[in-house]
Amino acid sequence: MMKAKRALAFLVAVMTAAAITGCGSSDSSSGTSAAGTDAESTNEYDLGSHEDAVSVTDTETIASMDTIPDSEKELIWLSYFDINPTRSSPETRTDLDLFQKKGGKIIYDKTQSLEKYTKLAQEILAGSPPDMFWFEKKMTFPYNVTRGMFQSIDSIVDFDSDLWKDTKDDAEEYVLNGQHFVAPIRYVTTSVITYDKDVMEAAELDDPYTLWQEGKWNWNTWYDMMAEYVNNAPDDEQRYGVNGWFAPFIFYSTGKSLIMFDKEKQEYYNNIDDSDFIRVTDMLYDIKKNGFYLNEWRGQTEDAFTDHVLFYAMGPWASIDSHTPKEGDRWAMVPLPSDPNSDKNYIYPDIEAYMWVAGSKKDVAMKTWLECARIVNTDEQYKQVEREKFFTTNPNWTDEMYYVAYELLGTDYYTCITDPGFGVNTDISDDDAALNDSKEAVNSYMYTSVMKESEDGEQFTWTQLKESYRDIIDKGVSEINELYKEFMTK
Repeated sequence: MMKAKRALAFLVAVMTAAAITGCGSSDSSSGTSAAGTDAESTNEYDLGSHEDAVSVTDTETIASMDTIPDSEKELIWLSYFDINPTRSSPETRTDLDLFQKKGGKIIYDKTQSLEKYTKLAQEILAGSPPDMFWFEKKMTFPYNVTRGMFQSIDSIVDFDSDLWKDTKDDAEEYVLNGQHFVAPIRYVTTSVITYDKDVMEAAELDDPYTLWQEGKWNWNTWYDMMAEYVNNAPDDEQRYGVNGWFAPFIFYSTGKSLIMFDKEKQEYYNNIDDSDFIRVTDMLYDIKKNGFYLNEWRGQTEDAFTDHVLFYAMGPWASIDSHTPKEGDRWAMVPLPSDPNSDKNYIYPDIEAYMWVAGSKKDVAMKTWLECARIVNTDEQYKQVEREKFFTTNPNWTDEMYYVAYELLGTDYYTCITDPGFGVNTDISDDDAALNDSKEAVNSYMYTSVMKESEDGEQFTWTQLKESYRDIIDKGVSEINELYKEFMTK
């Protein structure tokens, strides 16, 4: 225990320094439908006499918490977004409604995205840990698990039960020393392509959704449409083919990532020399070189369309709630384009999950919350309720948009992969601690780097970038392999 406290004390110091020196922005990739982008909570704002438009029926599948004290039914939720209703999204979430019916309550312990791990470490070290923390693909696993931030969920989640069995294989990707740390609640497409059908028709371009349904939506058709749209712009109009967050998913569509895990050898390895990445980076390089790419942040769909962007690539969060389409808008969505050389549709999705914080003793409440969150995404009646609640807030979405954004991952269309490079160390994985001009850690930077320029205005090549960052990646891989071996012996 003393060693663990010393390790946490050291980690607090390191994270505090990173928070001071790092200038990265909040992790936009975490803004899924569960996370949202609105941190206004009922703890701070009175929602008045608001009543939910859609009622939720209780379930006997999940046990009530009547037998435990009220104080043990409350879960402290440390995060930069609230689970409770907010001013912009006043409808009570279905999982929270069920949890409340079981006697539960969520207490919001508010923090900022850049400070979340620092505050978590401080509260654990002070002996007053929160109970829950949002699973972040960056730095949660294995990095902060091996540093004592979170505890195993094996005592409260039975992956052989009907409720959890469909997640068992994916949960195995988050095992250390035989212990499970992540129980996937659901999967959300991390980035989708949103476009305006009116713009497509005016430009006399094919409908991407139709192309996708016909199996013709891939890198080649995507690139050709951007080229036609940009090259046919009127003299007084600056057009762009794409804006947003898409480059990593072109890499992932090959079924591979920059850092991978060899299950037979039980070790991570550097994969930057993979031959498929030549095809990826050649296309991304041309997108930038030919002026198709608007290299500026646009945090919502409407802003990108105002700038004459044909394809806006971002998580569904950028098109919901306060960013939702207006009446009369004809927005549509398709997945990111597939690799024309692959026979599968690979994706690295966001996993919605809640980490059980080290030191929390509220096993019954945590078990109940996880079950409420999970059943909402497995039981058809609750999935329908969730859908109705969504359309209450977003009435101008179409059924097709909702399917692409929130239901497609539940089909066999995709083959899901993971990216271990987001949980190696601060240099490789933590954007918030990055010290380079792009404010991206190496793993994120490498995926987008051929679309960037040097100080001299020269666009980077993949060959240049590989040689610049090879040693850093090799060092990080070596460190995480040593850390993994050490954890296995504990």
